[in-house]
Amino acid sequence: MTLSEKIIRPEVRALAAYHVPDSAGFLKLDAMENPYRLPAPLAQQLGQRLAEVALNRYPTPTYRVLKQKICTHLGVPPGFDVLLGNGSDELISMVSVACARPGAKVLAPVPGFVMYAMSALFAGMEFVGVPLNPDFSLDLPAMLAAIREHKPAVTYLAYPNNPTANLFDAGQMLAIIEAVGNDGVVIVDEAYQPFAQASFMDRLPASDNLVVMRTVSKLGLAGIRLGYMAACAPLLAEFDKVRPPYNINVLTEATAEFLLDHIDVLDQQAALLRRDRAVLVAALTAIPGLTVFPTSANFLLIRVQDSDGVFARLLDRKVLIKNVGKMHPLLANCLRVTVSTPDENQLFLDALRASLAP
Repeated sequence: MTLSEKIIRPEVRALAAYHVPDSAGFLKLDAMENPYRLPAPLAQQLGQRLAEVALNRYPTPTYRVLKQKICTHLGVPPGFDVLLGNGSDELISMVSVACARPGAKVLAPVPGFVMYAMSALFAGMEFVGVPLNPDFSLDLPAMLAAIREHKPAVTYLAYPNNPTANLFDAGQMLAIIEAVGNDGVVIVDEAYQPFAQASFMDRLPASDNLVVMRTVSKLGLAGIRLGYMAACAPLLAEFDKVRPPYNINVLTEATAEFLLDHIDVLDQQAALLRRDRAVLVAALTAIPGLTVFPTSANFLLIRVQDSDGVFARLLDRKVLIKNVGKMHPLLANCLRVTVSTPDENQLFLDALRASLAP
């Protein structure tokens, strides 16, 4: 028996590491990033701000100023605070660690964000996936039945969902929050909120078991790795106990504090992407034999015949998107593509048409 076999949990050894492909030299449309850089004058001001950061000192442990700016600029209800994470991934991990009582379960619709299941596994929790309907809407009866059977400690609802890009029905989500009740928390993951312009944030005062989780990554700051979640004070206090100390570095802290005072710039970029999303959807819809699913995110899910072949031919043309066809049976022959600038969207369309040609 090898050393790893002796000391590493078998369920971890059975996993493959999360793979991020090398995108050097490619048109990169696989990770839902904002393609726009900061305006040069703003980038220069940020550079000056970062030059003043004391890299020899630990961050302020409470992140008081940054949290106040998030609450003020990003729509957190009065009286509610936020907990910060190194991206949404760390927040998901905190929730799993905090809630991993013996026998505790995590529930979510599938297909969905893979880290819900992976984080549950890492914490020793059972993950229960409830398949969506074929149109990617919630199967509410199945969700309610799973809640009654499993009494999940944590239920995730992504709003919009990844990788399907659609918004679930808000009334059905409220029914799920009510069904979970005091038996668990419901985390509404709003990573793509800037493009959906729909939110459960204002519903926090009405539901003590509701947590709203977001990230600034899709807004245009993927490189600083900052996520936040809002909930009632008792829940946040418990989750905060498992937060690693100084988990937000000083450069991330300073960047976010500065740019939240210029949130209008990022909002304008999101508006451009929403506009160009509609143009891209129209162009794709006009391509024979291709299905474009409704989207409220900054990416599209499309279905084509021979998705593996199309994906490979796009790679040959140096266009990198995401092949999700093997992730779940409902995603058969599906590809996911990020909405980008008009020029990059056109490059993708040209490459796709050429890749579909017989």
